[in-house]
Amino acid sequence: MTGLDNGARMYAVDPRRTSSSKFADLWLGLELGSDVALANTVGNHIISKGLQNDAFIEHSAQGYAEYVEAVSEYTLERGEALTGVPAAAIAEMAEAYATAEKAQILWTLGITEHHNAVDNVLALCNLALLTGHIGRWGSGLVPLRGQNNVQGGGDMGALPNKLPGFQNVTDPEHRAKFEAVYGVDIPAEDGIHLTLMFEAMERGEINAAYVIGENPADSEADINHARKLLSGLDLLVVQDIFLTRTAELADVVLPASVGWAECEGTVTSSERRVQRVRAAVPPPGEARHDQDIIGELARRMGYDWGHPTSEDLWEELRSLSPLHGGMTYERLESEGGLQWPCPTLDHPGSPFLHGWLWEEDLGGRAPAPFSVVGHQGPKEELTEQFPIRLTTGRSLDMYNTGVQSGGFDSPIRYGEALDINPADAAGLDLVDGEVVLVSSPRGSVEMAVRFQPDIPVGLTFTTFHFPELVDINQLTNDAWDKRSGTAEFKAASIRIDKLAPSTDPDTSELIHA
Repeated sequence: MTGLDNGARMYAVDPRRTSSSKFADLWLGLELGSDVALANTVGNHIISKGLQNDAFIEHSAQGYAEYVEAVSEYTLERGEALTGVPAAAIAEMAEAYATAEKAQILWTLGITEHHNAVDNVLALCNLALLTGHIGRWGSGLVPLRGQNNVQGGGDMGALPNKLPGFQNVTDPEHRAKFEAVYGVDIPAEDGIHLTLMFEAMERGEINAAYVIGENPADSEADINHARKLLSGLDLLVVQDIFLTRTAELADVVLPASVGWAECEGTVTSSERRVQRVRAAVPPPGEARHDQDIIGELARRMGYDWGHPTSEDLWEELRSLSPLHGGMTYERLESEGGLQWPCPTLDHPGSPFLHGWLWEEDLGGRAPAPFSVVGHQGPKEELTEQFPIRLTTGRSLDMYNTGVQSGGFDSPIRYGEALDINPADAAGLDLVDGEVVLVSSPRGSVEMAVRFQPDIPVGLTFTTFHFPELVDINQLTNDAWDKRSGTAEFKAASIRIDKLAPSTDPDTSELIHA
């Protein structure tokens, strides 16, 4: 809001007319799943108007001719037909972005929870390369994280193909550095992500799982299938702060401590800022810190790591990750956090990335590539049997499956109902608040409808925060992006049916309350 107060312009791109879009200069309410089509149309219009940054493209990018050819078919007229956004609105946003002194593109899971998630992101990266809005203060590409320390998890190596500091598992030099410290050989092949793990469970190739701080028995798409696979494992171990639905399926539950209240360590924000966290209270009962639990398991398996402190572990990380080399606890304390890359003790940290794109020799790197990507709609098409589109998303004050955030009341909270346009509701003879049966090709749930005039006709929306009230991931589509492993939570096909009146007076009163 400060930026808007200071004269910045904001364009909101979202299938729904969200609260954020209401204070934007313009809302572009695109058809669900048409993100690439919109980005390509913006790119083509920028080129047709001669607003691209030719000097930056020639110096810093490659593959431009192929990109120009690929987007040439995305005229304003075709863009409007594919996205549902008026051509004039697309043109206004494209010209404003291209001619701005500084510009950022921000996105969240609305871009990435699709079967073509990586294409969606690459289409946005193309626009930054086309205009030079990258690698400078105030301009860039900004993927916003949904929960605290999501960035930090990836930084620390919680990815199947990366060691801490985003160093490649397949690189012999990277592995050798870690092997020398760890004293063991590291497999030379990439691991597999969560979606592939479930496929391996189904094939019988994975028969045990150790789940730390995750609740896949509620968070996965096509959740009935996921729960069946988790229940069929020979061994399921869950390490968590609450007895989640996943923990209820476990053979062993290891009670852990709360990272933001009971632990010492660091967290990393979406802007790559590493900050210290400190324990405010001790863990209750038999709960232990994650590092102590893992260390004790190692001892039981014959490896005694001693009892390292959080700072000891951080110092090991600094010695192995060039991104974090200059971030001592002392500096994090005195400077209020530092942004990586921060390779040396005298480095100030990096307020933005990709500045090398403006260096005369590109910092010794190859030019950044344009990507050729094309429009694909949602994997699951609407049919006569399932004619309505369902998308899911977050509520402002909630975490994913509500395990941490669902235990307190909030005056702004809602989300267990299905948002529907009043015109669609009238066609189905529904009243506001009525409990209905919502079905997809994967399952059915009962839930109330909530009339919402800000949602387009043909689209419905709900959150995934209240699985104990509405088990919405019984409906969501488990088609997934082959490069990111992310399921298409944002686009499923559903049907809404009225429920037969109950003959039980108590039940009837409950349904219509």
